[in-house]
Amino acid sequence: MGSRPTPEQLKKLASEYESKSAQEILAWALDTFGSKVALSSSFGAEDVVIIDMMAKIDRSRARVFTLDTGRLNQETYDVMDAIRARYGIPIEVYFPDQKEVEDMVRAKGMNLMYESVKNRKMCCEIRKVHPLNRALDKLDAWITGLRRDQVLTRATTKKIEIDSAHDSIAKINPLADWTSDMVWDYIRENKVPYNKLHDQGYPSIGCEPCTRAIMAGEDPRAGRWWWEEATAKECGLHFDPATKKFMPSKKLV
Repeated sequence: MGSRPTPEQLKKLASEYESKSAQEILAWALDTFGSKVALSSSFGAEDVVIIDMMAKIDRSRARVFTLDTGRLNQETYDVMDAIRARYGIPIEVYFPDQKEVEDMVRAKGMNLMYESVKNRKMCCEIRKVHPLNRALDKLDAWITGLRRDQVLTRATTKKIEIDSAHDSIAKINPLADWTSDMVWDYIRENKVPYNKLHDQGYPSIGCEPCTRAIMAGEDPRAGRWWWEEATAKECGLHFDPATKKFMPSKKLV
């Protein structure tokens, strides 16, 4: 592992690696950043694909962290344990700050997210964004399962980006150009453990009170924060302060 690439170097690498495969992107990330890169995983379909790929490239260097909001489905915990058993990779769990949660619930109630977008984003901020910031503070790069066809706000996602929200570290999205069919073909062909809620009509899985199954013909993200308009449906993990929008990180190419 060499020194952390500068933003200028990342810009050149982004152009060079945009045509590379997911496995090539991950191999580059592990070689370049070593122990200072990790996958941020909610254990959705894309994330378990990436975990399988990293384990096959170099299990000893594969790092995975997750944000336990305290409101997850039991099926999500089940797949965490299945992944741990299958690959032997430790899962680093980050919890929200106890006092922040207690103060929020005392002031707004347990189900504050249903009352307004502002409340819901506050809940996401405390339960997800703040723990993510703690996790990324220790890293030079992070890996995500973002895909361009998941939702409009992710349509311009690049495979290598600069994360301007987190000290300009690298944000690596190896599956950016994959389709949902490609993800599921990989899971089936490689017998990768996955969240069983996917079999119950949940293409996208977040916190239990904020996620529902979708009906035939609905957008894959329709089950997330279903009571809100589509333009508001991001939790803040991929917020770009440079544009003040819920968009992928700073584009490099």
